[in-house]
Amino acid sequence: MTTQKTQEGWSDRPLSIEKFSADLPQRHLFDRLFQIALWAAILTALAVLLALLIDVAIDGLPRLDWQFLTSFPSRRAARAGILSALAGSLWILVLVATIAFPLGIGAGIYLEEFAKTHWLTRLIEININNLAGVPSIIYGLLGLQVFVRWMQPITGGRSILSGGLTISLLVLPIIIVATREALRAVPGSIRQAGFALGATHWQVVRAQVLPAALPGILTGTILVLSRAIGETAPLIMIGALAFIAFLPDSLQSPFTVLPIQIFNWTSRPQEAFHANAAAGIIVLLTVLISMNTVSILLRNKLQRDRMQ
Repeated sequence: MTTQKTQEGWSDRPLSIEKFSADLPQRHLFDRLFQIALWAAILTALAVLLALLIDVAIDGLPRLDWQFLTSFPSRRAARAGILSALAGSLWILVLVATIAFPLGIGAGIYLEEFAKTHWLTRLIEININNLAGVPSIIYGLLGLQVFVRWMQPITGGRSILSGGLTISLLVLPIIIVATREALRAVPGSIRQAGFALGATHWQVVRAQVLPAALPGILTGTILVLSRAIGETAPLIMIGALAFIAFLPDSLQSPFTVLPIQIFNWTSRPQEAFHANAAAGIIVLLTVLISMNTVSILLRNKLQRDRMQ
């Protein structure tokens, strides 16, 4: 007999336990329906993406040739090319990798491994997480005021350097968050083993923690570069031009990028320019896939070397 405690003491009356009904057939039905809904959502998204890619390929592949890749923009669609926009995008990517990656990874390492927990670090963490979700147009306004106007003697105004600094600010919070998450995934036993052998904190982080977290950090940087190469709004705000008929020769040169050039062609009524825009999309996707492939291969190599 099960007893229960009352105000007067213990009683031999049975506890009122509510009956539990497993109802496994109904649960399995709900699981099956949920799985079907997920597969339907995935297949729908893939079908839409495939339709877009097929449409772009049909319009752009006939226009994609060596002349298109090596020519500058023109008012005549048959003579227009994408050379200056391709060069501008590569310049921006190099600047973002040079500026944002060292700063972001260094800040992530300091905040996760060395910074003491107090109100200032908590405030910084909250602001970094918030900045990662700020719309890109806000960074464009910030870059216009700071890099284009205030720092014009250094950046040259509406230049490649201003664009690279603006996009670096945009992706910096994402790199910091990705770095910290990768460092948190490293087991604490690795740190304790290093300390037990007499290594300093920096030696443990440099020789043990950072190599173990590097594949995860590279995964975050792949997403960052993918976003950086496709950003348009911040660069339009700082004055990236749609018609550049020369190659940039310095960091203070005017520039354009692939998304802006593609947008310029799609806004024109002539069908020939729409074919140019489709060919430009193919070039942009090729650059993006190539860049991601290199990053993934490097990440996998680091993972294999770490396991060996």
